[in-house]
Amino acid sequence: ISNRGGLIILCGVVVCLVGIAICGWAGVSKEKELTDEEKKASIEEFNLSKGLVVAVVCGILSACFAFGVAAGNPLADLAMAHGAKPLWKTGITYIPILAGGFTLNFIWCVVLNIKNSTGRNYLDRQTPMASNYLFSALAGIIWYHQFMFYGMGTSFMGSYDFASWTLHMAFIIVFSTCWGIFFKEWKGVSSKTRGLITTGLLVVILSTVIIGIGNYLSPG
Repeated sequence: ISNRGGLIILCGVVVCLVGIAICGWAGVSKEKELTDEEKKASIEEFNLSKGLVVAVVCGILSACFAFGVAAGNPLADLAMAHGAKPLWKTGITYIPILAGGFTLNFIWCVVLNIKNSTGRNYLDRQTPMASNYLFSALAGIIWYHQFMFYGMGTSFMGSYDFASWTLHMAFIIVFSTCWGIFFKEWKGVSSKTRGLITTGLLVVILSTVIIGIGNYLSPG
């Protein structure tokens, strides 16, 4: 907070929170307007209470990834000392971070396979195995690329790289909401609700511009 660039970045973070709040307001407005049948038409397993709990927990735990990257800076410095380019320095921190996520997911999948007796499905020729494995692999590759590009981007953030996770989350909100609009999850809502979600998205996008300006004006 001791210089103009830092203050502008913090203002951008606040604007992002306002945009997220408006998007949330639009979501609440949508839920009030749609019937249970309309909700389930776009999301068959719709459950508002469970969805809110999962969203909050995932949001909090998601930030832990950024903390992990920050804690892994000594690894990044070590990688650079051995010739790694600054653009790719964050990649080394993903090994211990993602190892924990892999372990948890692996154990949970094995538990579900045992519980539901679905282990045989991995070799079941009655299912489209080639496409199943292909799309599973593609999902993993695309999912990982978000962190690869995040690491590339944060290497340009200088002293204020803490704001990079805000940008990452902001665009996830923007693109996931646009994806929901594309799949008609917002079909049938009032003009007021459409106005709210549009305003929320524009405010979130504006926040990324403000953060970018602050980073441009910041020293280092």
